[in-house]
Amino acid sequence: MAKTPAYLAIAAELRAQIQSGALAAGAKLPSETKLMQQYAVSRTVAKWAISVLKAELLVEGRPGSGVYVRATRQLVRRAHGRDLRATPGPTSPFARDAARAGQRGTWEHDSHHDLADERIALRLGVEPDAPVMRTAYRFLADGEPIQLSTSYEPLSITGGTSVEWPEAGAAVGVVARLDVIGVRVDEFEERINSRPALAAEVAALDLPARADVYEIARTYYAAGVPVETADIVLPRGRYELVYRIPVI
Repeated sequence: MAKTPAYLAIAAELRAQIQSGALAAGAKLPSETKLMQQYAVSRTVAKWAISVLKAELLVEGRPGSGVYVRATRQLVRRAHGRDLRATPGPTSPFARDAARAGQRGTWEHDSHHDLADERIALRLGVEPDAPVMRTAYRFLADGEPIQLSTSYEPLSITGGTSVEWPEAGAAVGVVARLDVIGVRVDEFEERINSRPALAAEVAALDLPARADVYEIARTYYAAGVPVETADIVLPRGRYELVYRIPVI
């Protein structure tokens, strides 16, 4: 098995100290020189280790002073059970995640009719160029951008109904909205990837230029039929992804 690169091992140790509270918000990280001495590495390795934490938005540099732990609250995204109908509170999964972290969740959105390209058509089980509702979201926690999402719903399911426009009806959130028209979501699938943020994502989420993000391709199903799919982008370091899966 390949050995973990030194800069990633150092970043992991510092990350663990931040997440445990041993390095609290506002605490100053060891300097590059101290990291070099402590881990017997070059300045380049020490610099890369700190760069990893900066890209994850866990720390920030202060010119002429050093690098400090950011005072940010991490959102926990609990995939299993996050859309259970019996759960009290907001029907928006994001609003629920934000509320659990003691933050106020809000979002911006732009919906319009579109045609499914081959990638989206495959995920929705429809023909290419089938009509869909496309909605682009930017989610904010206490006014700070923290998530992007682009969702697609087949208009063969929602077209002409009271929930055709995702943000115009009484219900919010895919599960609650489709319940209104008698389409019962009973399953979802998520495929997760980690990658560097694109330029547009850096701008929309106010990220450092070399930040990394989680990319989640999520699809909701009702009796095995895809009813919605979305591409979700989350900044690493601002989110903890938790999956609790029943064993049957």
